[in-house]
Amino acid sequence: MLTSTTTEADLSALPTRLGRDQRIQAFRIMYLSRRIDDREILLKRQNKIYFQISGAGHEAIGAAAGLAMRPGHDWFYTYYRDRALSLALGITTEDMLLQSVGAAADPASGGRQMPSHWGSPRLNLVTGSSPTGTQFVQAVGCAHATRLLDPPSDAVTLVTTGDGAASEGEFWEAMNIACIDKLPVVFLEEDNGYAISTPVERQTPGGDLSKVVSGFPNLKIFNCDGTDFDATYATMAEAVELCRREQTPVFIRATCTRPYSHSLSDDEKLYKTKAEREEEARRDPLVTFPERLISEGVLDRHGLELLTHEVDLEIQEVTERVLKAAPPPSGSALRYLYSERVDPASSEFEAAPKLSGEPRTMVDEINRTLHEEMRRNARMVVFGEDVADCSRESSLPLVKGKGGVFKATQGLQIAFGSARCFNTPIAEAGIVGRAIGMATCGMKPVVEIQFFDYIWPAMMQIRDELATLRWRSNNAFSAPVVIRVATGGYLNGGAIYHSQSGESIFTHIPGLRVVFPSNALDACGLLRTAIRCDDPVLFLEHKRLYREPYNRSPHPGPEYTIPFGKARIAKAGANLTIVTYGALVQKSMQAAVQVEERNPGTTVEVIDLRSLSPYDWESIRASVEKTSRVMIVHEDCLSFGYGAEISARIASELFSSLDAPIGRVAALDTWVGYHPQLENEILPQVENIVEEAGRILSY
Repeated sequence: MLTSTTTEADLSALPTRLGRDQRIQAFRIMYLSRRIDDREILLKRQNKIYFQISGAGHEAIGAAAGLAMRPGHDWFYTYYRDRALSLALGITTEDMLLQSVGAAADPASGGRQMPSHWGSPRLNLVTGSSPTGTQFVQAVGCAHATRLLDPPSDAVTLVTTGDGAASEGEFWEAMNIACIDKLPVVFLEEDNGYAISTPVERQTPGGDLSKVVSGFPNLKIFNCDGTDFDATYATMAEAVELCRREQTPVFIRATCTRPYSHSLSDDEKLYKTKAEREEEARRDPLVTFPERLISEGVLDRHGLELLTHEVDLEIQEVTERVLKAAPPPSGSALRYLYSERVDPASSEFEAAPKLSGEPRTMVDEINRTLHEEMRRNARMVVFGEDVADCSRESSLPLVKGKGGVFKATQGLQIAFGSARCFNTPIAEAGIVGRAIGMATCGMKPVVEIQFFDYIWPAMMQIRDELATLRWRSNNAFSAPVVIRVATGGYLNGGAIYHSQSGESIFTHIPGLRVVFPSNALDACGLLRTAIRCDDPVLFLEHKRLYREPYNRSPHPGPEYTIPFGKARIAKAGANLTIVTYGALVQKSMQAAVQVEERNPGTTVEVIDLRSLSPYDWESIRASVEKTSRVMIVHEDCLSFGYGAEISARIASELFSSLDAPIGRVAALDTWVGYHPQLENEILPQVENIVEEAGRILSY
């Protein structure tokens, strides 16, 4: 194992030096990478493309890494400096320049992503994104999935990063997971010394990440000069082979340079000294490597000129072609937000319940549905904090087993084994990110966020990664993850960090389905649809509703599903419509009884939306056109809440049907308090609904 920088003197002792033709090919990749950068810079200055970020200085490590891996067998999570790596894996000049101009024919994204965000299902190169560090936990999930799906395989997952992105929390969460579970992940840090203008010593204690991670067990560490192709390839080949053989994570720090500015929006001369830039120029692999090839007789200068001329001609010819390429067609902006293969709102998911047995609570129905779906789908896994029965398998015969803080996952580990139901570290980004990587590889992760209040560390993974994956890759990749979350208040003592709502923040995210059952029967049907759906789903479970006697139901059978976007008329009426969901359905029902008692001859219709994105506009429309009066009731804060969108649409499209202003009842614009009296004041109560209903009816 290499634990220090590889030098030329070491090369003869290593069985990892490439032959003549491969070294020439490596230089071609490196030169092609730099010249594509240069062409994009020219095109940007001519206003023919819209953005540019280069991989200059990373060519040697990129080419070496690509040549040490097996595209289509291994998996790859790259970042925006990895032009040479992507070329070595099989991305073409035309692929890259099509992305630069934003063409519809861009195979990575169809013109949806900025340049240097490559992806290819054929190569197992997962579509890149701009947030720094989000790729780490997804790569760990990918490596985990390949182990579960094909245990004999020696496939490894390569995840790359600059020195700056390794400061992100997801890097450390991923490192933690990879070392705990001993997963075959190759972490490659391409350390060019700067994160935009911030030098590495202000990012990493001591300026050397390989020393910082040296305490992680099961992690093999390598260092190399990432501007020296031969030394870098030797290191990469040994590290990757070790990762394959021992199925253990490895970390490689490859020091390189960044001779160009961070991007064309940056000017490195503002923060780099002349001496620094001159030293980078001295180490430039585009200068040092061809000189080595010439000095060793691998190429002569004429051969080098022919090679570079051939590359220049290729780039010129491709540029002329792609500048004529058509942009994304009008009307295509909404395509691939969701799966075109499975429509969870379709009649395919309409099923009549086949009720049997005694009435069961909502949490019992969730548990039984998870059992049935895991039995049906061998690729389904359940994980999160405390979801297993007991992580120490030797203790299982001696304990009852936990199965989640609310017992929703109890018995899953016992029934299906620790590979399919397991506890994770307390790291929400790591939970969701791992799920994204596993789903991308073809698994069906159903993960649990213990309390809605703690979902926020995973927000980058949910909003910028999970929800965008299909759209930004133009349907090349997807991650149909189900995220189960316990939410809501009305339980004494929850307070600020265990009783919040906030569903409107997630219904605002394109590409994400959001559902919210109010009873046991719906929880079963909607959860089964969520699991069989081909899109990411946020499945909200109200804690107060888990064990309520009134919302119980006999089991509806293992094939019972409910379409998304189809509301339930919880109570029919003719004079006032209440649109609601979750715990407010029962309170609205109670309020409706009081309103009708106070107003003889008046009846109230209560609509339980069940699904918040998509939602059942047609049921709302039909009810409002019938009653001419409407109010929206929800548990989250009033201002900017979910009811505001429904109210706005009613006002816009059904104004002529209204006989009174639209009413809204929701929580006060503050946090949920600890004392029951304070909580009751903050959250909407039956009397609040009755009061607002009276105002609307008397208008």
